[in-house]
Amino acid sequence: MQTGTGAPRGGIRFRDVLVARRWALWRQGPRVVVYCLLSEAAAIALTLRPFPVAVDRRTLLILVALLILGVVQSETGRRVERIRRRVSGTPHINMTSVWTFAGVLLLPPVLLAVLVCGLYAHLAVRSWYRLQRVPVSRTVSNAAIILLSCYAAQAVLRVSGSEDVRSAFSRGWAGTFAIAASGATFFAVNALLVLPARREIGRTPEALFGTWSDNGLEAATLCLGALNAVALAILPGLVVLVLPPLLLLHRTVLVKQLEVAAHRDEKTGLYNTSGWHALAERTLAASARQHTTFGLLMLDLDHFKQVNDTYGHLAGDAVLRAVAEAIIAAVRGRGDAVGRFGGEEFVVLLPGIAHPDIGAVAERIRRAIATLKVPAGQLSITGLSTSIGMSVYPKAGTSLQRLLDAADTALYHAKATGRNKVVHVADLV
Repeated sequence: MQTGTGAPRGGIRFRDVLVARRWALWRQGPRVVVYCLLSEAAAIALTLRPFPVAVDRRTLLILVALLILGVVQSETGRRVERIRRRVSGTPHINMTSVWTFAGVLLLPPVLLAVLVCGLYAHLAVRSWYRLQRVPVSRTVSNAAIILLSCYAAQAVLRVSGSEDVRSAFSRGWAGTFAIAASGATFFAVNALLVLPARREIGRTPEALFGTWSDNGLEAATLCLGALNAVALAILPGLVVLVLPPLLLLHRTVLVKQLEVAAHRDEKTGLYNTSGWHALAERTLAASARQHTTFGLLMLDLDHFKQVNDTYGHLAGDAVLRAVAEAIIAAVRGRGDAVGRFGGEEFVVLLPGIAHPDIGAVAERIRRAIATLKVPAGQLSITGLSTSIGMSVYPKAGTSLQRLLDAADTALYHAKATGRNKVVHVADLV
């Protein structure tokens, strides 16, 4: 099977966008800048609104206790947090919800704002300094979004008929459901508010909202926050018992992130060679047991060297990331696995697919890459194309290496006969 057209003469086409640098920079970030400023203004306005609650000595002591415990947890887990920030490739969960959600259930808005600002200021100074992913503006924006999430959670708690965790006690199950609804609101509002504040929004659910384990971690910290609030309201001394399991959870999450990072390509976030091979071998074993099929695609970007030679390696890296996202968006779903074998070569594992359907997936990927427009400074890189070779188990081979060799043979044929096309190894026999 061969589809597609030959690459345009002269290789990749590049369309220059001739605008002043300041306008290029503004075009990349005005949405984010405006949104962050609006969210910060909203957080300030809601904090300063009149709220008829007297701040007594006990409430102030709760604020101090939450601040101290949050700082202690941050200090004891500082090295872990910095490593997690460096290796994280998805939305980052920093576990402050253990303290901020307790504040939602116990503190009035002004003191809740003091708690959030205090915790995030300490994180910025002690844990996130010198990390390029966490500039000061981002820390301020994150704190504002967390505060807005806290206020939304408080609003749901009060609409449910509970002013705080103490009043929820007297309402039995109704109070329990009110706290649960408050936590769910915090979770959902925070996830949604973060999206517009991100400069680059991913195309997959994991890139948008994080993995199941990421969201499970956030849910766990909210549960611990609710238990913190209950302890502070009844037996304040018990609140220190949350620190050991929280620190253990922190380190367990780091181990998981390091395991994932070891199997991921640093530039694109795709599986690296070893990670993809391990997954493909498991798929091969399962297919052999169950007598099912699976397919392999090998992709190679056409004339990619021209991108690096003309626009530099940073532009080349941007193209690789864009191509990776395009491939992920074009495959069928969670079961398909996309890897990068180095350079401009990619490989796709397609479990449970047969000859007629694999060509449709490959063609969808080819078209997606052909329509890419990749910003590179003052330039927009277009005219990208890819050659794709396909093979299907077991017809093309019963070992992973034979399947890869077969797909590579089809890829070579696509390159030799004009590029920008899809070739199935079965059509070469």
